Amino acid sequence: MAPRKVRLVVDLVRGLPVAEALQRLTFLQKDASLPVRKLIESAIANAEHNFKLDKSTLVVKAIAADGGATLKRWRPRAHGRAAPIRKRTTHITLILAPASEIVPSKRAVKKAAATKKKAVAPSKATSKPRAPKKAATPNTTA
Repeated sequence: MAPRKVRLVVDLVRGLPVAEALQRLTFLQKDASLPVRKLIESAIANAEHNFKLDKSTLVVKAIAADGGATLKRWRPRAHGRAAPIRKRTTHITLILAPASEIVPSKRAVKKAAATKKKAVAPSKATSKPRAPKKAATPNTTA
């Protein structure tokens, strides 16, 4: 499957707890959701078995879909010509981590601070009232 199609799905689950990510992937109407869901389930099983981590604390720390090998095929066209078909593949990289180890990014911290400032900012209801606009005078040339 092409990386461009997989990235649409991967972007939806980045940073989510694994339970919520699996739930989103289950109901998503994209063909790429099945392999991504299977990958996350496999990573959860590895984390539980190999590292003795609790499934309920795991978060999708990082996930990326990069281009893999491209299979080159040919399609017959008119007048004995051939047109190329590129069957693209994807390499998906997934990192799970316990929620306690996740450090919020600088971008998330700035966003939280900005929303906090907006909620506290004073209103500008005390500004001067405007003078009413003058009516347009009709053009009277005779």
